[in-house]
Amino acid sequence: MIKNSSIYNGTVIHKRFKPKIHFFKYKVFSILIDISEINLLDKTLKIFSYNKFNIVSFYDEDHGPRDGTSVKEWVIKNLQDNQIDTQDIKIKLLCYPRIFGFVFNPLSIFFIYNKKSELISILYEVKNTFDEQHTYIFKNKENKNTIKHTCKKKFHVSPFIEMNCTYFFKILKPGDKISVIIDQYDEEGKLLYASQDGSRIELNNKNLFLSYLKHPLMTFKIIAAIHFEAFKLWIKGIKFIKKKLKIKNNISFEN
Repeated sequence: MIKNSSIYNGTVIHKRFKPKIHFFKYKVFSILIDISEINLLDKTLKIFSYNKFNIVSFYDEDHGPRDGTSVKEWVIKNLQDNQIDTQDIKIKLLCYPRIFGFVFNPLSIFFIYNKKSELISILYEVKNTFDEQHTYIFKNKENKNTIKHTCKKKFHVSPFIEMNCTYFFKILKPGDKISVIIDQYDEEGKLLYASQDGSRIELNNKNLFLSYLKHPLMTFKIIAAIHFEAFKLWIKGIKFIKKKLKIKNNISFEN
């Protein structure tokens, strides 16, 4: 029986505040996977497979080192490098699944729990459309339902936003609801608000199939929305920022 993995149906919102206001939102579904249950999901869910093609699937190569090796081992190594105790930890990953073999995750989040079920670390895995990735790794020092983190931007995401920015993360610990809010500031004030919210439903054959039916082209919708919104920003005259560095898969340890 699947106990610790879930589906979250919800909405993604982006709002830009300057130099011109720009807003969009769309419906999505995410899966919160307890990594220790991944083989159970593969055996239990008819339309889901692990590292194999299916209507819905999860591949190790989409996350972490992105070379097909174990995501769990990658997480453990990086936690240890950041002096975080990895004994008896539980790793949960909030992400979009592959749909018919295709996926794009602008943001995936690893939630790390200790043996007391206390949230001890969060990893924010950010991707751009150049097939690059940066992971911000935070320790979580307070056992609260709402977690806040701040760090400097270290990774080129949008070609319409400068690098000299600061992220303010505000995350609701996964439960009946999820909420991920990222406020981005430059030197002159608030530039961008981005959020994803969702309501939890049980991860089973029926719910997964219904979630797929509601979003049969979700991956293509996400990629198309990114490029369409970029085109609208260009039409509005927003300055295009050329990417200077190629970063395949970087990591930063944050306070």
